[in-house]
Amino acid sequence: MMPGTVGGPRRICIISHSAYGAMLGGSAGHIGGVERQTSLLACWLADRGHEVTLVTWDEGQEDAIEIGGVRILKLCRRADGLPGLRFFHPRWASLLGALRRADADVYYQNCGEEVTGQVALWCRRRRAGFVFSSASDADCSRQLPYLPTLRERMLYRLGLRFADRIIVQTQTQQHLLSEGFKRQSIVLPMPCPPPHPSEPHRLSWAAPPRILWIGRICPQKRPELLLDLATDCPDLRFDLVGPADVTPYSRAILNRARLLPNVRIHGPVGRQQIAAFYRRAACLCSTSHQEGFPNTFLEAWSQGLPVVSTFDPDDLIARRGLGASVVDPRDLAGAIRGLIAAPDRWTAASSNARDYYLERHAPDRALPLFERVLLEAASVTKNRRSRIASSNARSRVNTCS
Repeated sequence: MMPGTVGGPRRICIISHSAYGAMLGGSAGHIGGVERQTSLLACWLADRGHEVTLVTWDEGQEDAIEIGGVRILKLCRRADGLPGLRFFHPRWASLLGALRRADADVYYQNCGEEVTGQVALWCRRRRAGFVFSSASDADCSRQLPYLPTLRERMLYRLGLRFADRIIVQTQTQQHLLSEGFKRQSIVLPMPCPPPHPSEPHRLSWAAPPRILWIGRICPQKRPELLLDLATDCPDLRFDLVGPADVTPYSRAILNRARLLPNVRIHGPVGRQQIAAFYRRAACLCSTSHQEGFPNTFLEAWSQGLPVVSTFDPDDLIARRGLGASVVDPRDLAGAIRGLIAAPDRWTAASSNARDYYLERHAPDRALPLFERVLLEAASVTKNRRSRIASSNARSRVNTCS
């Protein structure tokens, strides 16, 4: 039995369709905050002695391969099947097959989508534990703005209803979930890997100031606001990092960025290379309107890099002095200049950011909390199965009498 682990190792299945690239270290595939955190959780749980299975899309890998002690079961390919029919076959069919093969005590899924309901139905039928973790404020909003179809909304609501435990990122999400869905949840700090030991923590930045923006080139992230900022601040340098969707919007953003001499487009960057961008930046700039708890914030703070943002989860940036937050995007330029023009203020924000990361989001602080919730869900369903078995046994005795 592992120290501090009630009941010993468990069989844990994590469903994260796009996480295969993250398990490879970010060298291929879709990489987002959810996938980075999911891969970190999977490997940490395996190191703790749990039998961990990760379910992902088929991206050309062999089935049931092992990476970092985690067995990876593949689904169909994302593009397999006929439009309109692929929801049932091969997508749902391959998901059911993977869940069955995982044969876990508890299943974990992050990000609100129709898969939430599919996994919850499986767990309810098999009397296995199910833990859902929200990835953004939108997952907790009654309107479910990112789930456009009735099918998606119905399955997701079903998943929330049947979840044994629900994890949220902020108190704001906790309140939204309670008000909109009448479900209780637990607020947990999201984990983030620390900088490599060879990367010394620094409390300075090199001139000229470089402003870092990281994210998908998509409307939700509002990169056009960064380009407005670059246009208004020709003396500053801007690094635009992240993949672009294949849409007219993304093409227009990239075409506009190429015309600005103080903007460099870097595209998607692997996990091993991203740290260099944080180390040479004066601040991380976020232009999103709605988020959850951005993984980029945690990565920046782990490096002691302040964040200037139009989105402030639970007013954390303002309350803890981790950079600067603004309501009006037009105030971004003033907030950035105010930070980098005052060395004492920048140094204090850098120190606060590093301290906050170590206090709340370092893996040894955050991941044991996730483990505890998973084990609680596994225990609840184990007790439920025992009660049902006892009830059935009593019924058979009474029938024979």
